[in-house]
Amino acid sequence: MNHLTREQVAQRMAHDIPDGAFVNLGIGAPTLVSNFLPPDREVILQSENGILGMGPAPAPGEEDPELVNAGKKPTTLLAGGAYFHSADSFGMIRGGHLDICVLGAFQVSARGDLANWSTGAPDAIPAVGGAMDLALGAKQVFVMMDHLTKQGDSKIVPECTYPLTGVACVSRVYTDLAVLDITREGVAVREILADITFQALQGVTAVPLLKF
Repeated sequence: MNHLTREQVAQRMAHDIPDGAFVNLGIGAPTLVSNFLPPDREVILQSENGILGMGPAPAPGEEDPELVNAGKKPTTLLAGGAYFHSADSFGMIRGGHLDICVLGAFQVSARGDLANWSTGAPDAIPAVGGAMDLALGAKQVFVMMDHLTKQGDSKIVPECTYPLTGVACVSRVYTDLAVLDITREGVAVREILADITFQALQGVTAVPLLKF
C-alpha cells in the first residue's frame, strides 16, 4: 500500500487552512505545515510557548538559538510577529481566539474523541503539554497522524482505549492515506490520498466510512 510522507500530508493540510486564520501547530509533525502554507494567504501561526506570527523552519545555518517553537525546534518570525509570556499565550487559547489547532494523535474515535498524550502503558512518559487546552479552546481541531500503528492497527477507532485528551473535539483527520471529516453521521471520506480504493481504505479502518 502506497502511503504519503509526513511532508506530503502537511502540504495537503496546508491547502485547507483559510486566509486570515489564526492557527496553532502542535509539537512534532504538525509543525511541518508551516513550510507549506500558500504564499498568497495570510495565516497567523501561534505557538503556545509565546509566539504570534511564527514563520516556517529556518534554512540550515540560519537558526536562532533563542527562537524556538513549543517543541524546542528552531523557527522564524514573520514581519509583525510578537513574543509574549506563556500565560498570555494560554489566555489566547482558552479564550477561544484560535480558529484551528493541528495536533498529532495516538487515536481518534468515530465521534471525534482525541487521545494524544499517553498510551496508558505503565512506562509511558506523560506528555500533556497544551493539548487539552487546545482541544477545548480552538474552534476546529485538525489531527495529523499515520492511519495505522506500527503493528498495523487502525488509529481511527470506535472508542479510544487510551486516556482522553478531549471529547468530541476533532473536526477533521489527515492521515497518510486519506482526509476524513468527523460528522454527526459518522466518519466521512473527504479525499483518498494514497493510490487505493475506497474498499481498501475501509479494510484498514476500524469504523464504518461514509462517502463524502
